[in-house]
Amino acid sequence: MNLPNLSGKQIRNIVVGAVVGILLLSFWPLKSVPTGSRGVITQFGAIKGVEQEGLAFVPPWQRLSIFSIRAEEASIENADGSTADTQPVKVSMTVRYSIATDRVAEVYEKYSHDGNLASYVQTAAAEVFKAVTARYTAPDLISKRSQVSGDISAALREKLRLYGASVINIDMRNFSFGGSYMAAINEKVTQEQLRLGAENKLKTVEAEQKQKVAIAEAEAKALSAKADGEAYANLTVAKAQAEALRVQNAALAQNKDVLELRRIEVEQTKANRWDGVLPTTMYGSAPIPFLNAK
Repeated sequence: MNLPNLSGKQIRNIVVGAVVGILLLSFWPLKSVPTGSRGVITQFGAIKGVEQEGLAFVPPWQRLSIFSIRAEEASIENADGSTADTQPVKVSMTVRYSIATDRVAEVYEKYSHDGNLASYVQTAAAEVFKAVTARYTAPDLISKRSQVSGDISAALREKLRLYGASVINIDMRNFSFGGSYMAAINEKVTQEQLRLGAENKLKTVEAEQKQKVAIAEAEAKALSAKADGEAYANLTVAKAQAEALRVQNAALAQNKDVLELRRIEVEQTKANRWDGVLPTTMYGSAPIPFLNAK
């Protein structure tokens, strides 16, 4: 468009149109509330309502403030505490939280215009940590850590509820005591490990000794069983031989003919062995071979 060729009326209309456009943009009554937020409408500082996500009608005499209800994080580094037995203790925490949707107006009015409660969460977490650790001794904080974490979580949830915040989760880390106490704990852990190692070694030695004793007992039982078997066998043979001899003697005693037959057999054996030479020396009662034959 060539401005020198415009008439005064045309220029005036252009200026008026621009002013009207600026005014419309400035006082446009429709505003947008993004996802994960609420729109707090105020009029001269007083809260008039809370708008949901999407478009909201806001007259020029009112103001729309965007208030986040998304999950937020608050970090607490090296929160200090003292145990029931006066041992200093520290912890670092990360608390994830969000603003309860039904308490947006209250939080906006009392604590935060944008939904950020990090400073309140940090203060509350430090106070809760001190209160909870004061109920436990240092050894209990170590042995009952899950219980301590549960107590801290429950107390912090209750405290943040006062600020209109809902706790999503709490991550506690770097749970530590003073230098001297940590050194004592490390020494105790080392001694415990040495004790367990010695116990395991002793158990191994005892197991080996028991195994050796069991083997020795088994071998002794085997030898004893073998000796008992041999003794029993010898005794059985002796008894059998004695019984056979007894039966034979009984039979001979009952039959004199058998005895005479045995005597003749003996004499016959002697005769078979004689070489025909008479003995040079004879006793008075000794029989002369073959002279007493009938």
